[in-house]
Amino acid sequence: MKPELTLHSRSLTLQRYPIRKRETLQAWDAADEYLINQVETMKAEQALTLDATRPVILMNDGFGALACWFAGQMPVFSVGDSYIARKASETNLEENQLPRVQFQDCLSPLPDQPQLVLLKLPKSNRLLSWQLAQLCASLPEDCIVIAAGKAKEIHTSTLKLFEKHLGPTTTSLAVKKARLIFCRPDASLARALPQIERWDVPEYQLTLSNHANVFSGESLDIGGRFLLEHIPQDPALKHIVDLGCGNGVIGIQAARLNPQAQVTCVDESFMAAASCRENADLNLTHPQQLTVKVDNSLETMANDDADLVLCNPPFHQQNTITDHIAWQMFADAKRCLRPGGRLIVIGNRHLGYDGKLKRLYAKVHKIAQNNKFVVYQAEK
Repeated sequence: MKPELTLHSRSLTLQRYPIRKRETLQAWDAADEYLINQVETMKAEQALTLDATRPVILMNDGFGALACWFAGQMPVFSVGDSYIARKASETNLEENQLPRVQFQDCLSPLPDQPQLVLLKLPKSNRLLSWQLAQLCASLPEDCIVIAAGKAKEIHTSTLKLFEKHLGPTTTSLAVKKARLIFCRPDASLARALPQIERWDVPEYQLTLSNHANVFSGESLDIGGRFLLEHIPQDPALKHIVDLGCGNGVIGIQAARLNPQAQVTCVDESFMAAASCRENADLNLTHPQQLTVKVDNSLETMANDDADLVLCNPPFHQQNTITDHIAWQMFADAKRCLRPGGRLIVIGNRHLGYDGKLKRLYAKVHKIAQNNKFVVYQAEK
């Protein structure tokens, strides 16, 4: 895949993160191009004059295309929930020898007096509603808001969310199957940020809080419920890892079953990590037993350090269906497990994880299945 984005006589070298050999996907999309073209056209037509001292906010910048385009022109704040997106942006800024931008997660306060917001539509409407409410409470009247996404994913319900949480809304024509949304902030719509979703799992005596972008944040997903039944209780376990932890339900139950073990919960979502921390503090007798990390899989974890890794891998990155995340998780788990350590992984039956696992692990066997999911154990 050619990693060059060329627009308005300017070229950027952009790569996805983590960088893979024979990458087939590019690090920007038509929505990125449409946003850049729209801003440059408005500037050329003098419909937009950007103040070099006032911030521009970029929301959900997938791999840093927007950060690289606007870096150095004014204070740039890149706001999102993805650690991988942040790492991609940092890597691409460095590759293109561009100034750094300010990164912050979705739970942090927005900068004062922004002049422009460019928002890539997130996959989750819960996260979109959160971000729009956050913007409405923070933006001055003269701030311009332009959102972008795939035309097929911008529905009447999407526009109603903008109208409800931010202000009057219009849309553009579709270009390369992408579409823009223009919104004028209406301060009279400002409300308190949406409440954190909280619900119980009575059969495990758990109460779980879920920030806006947590996977299956409104109820316990059926895969997680099945995996809960197959967490081992073993006094020999000293370090357990919950990889892709979400709200932390698997790691918390593992900690309860194995009070002698230290548990590390890892996710690439800042909101998931925050939810996991809150849930450990609420549900564990000794919350210090559980540590939460934000990471790209187990990229920063030491080799030969864990006795057990529990994993329910995602099979998409942002809006792209892919199996490379599961493969990285399986490979990282093997590196981080001690000899004889185990990986327990759940997946939909059609995903065929056993084939991947057998390429990496000495012993792989099925420990449970139902009509939708399979649970495998792989031993290093």
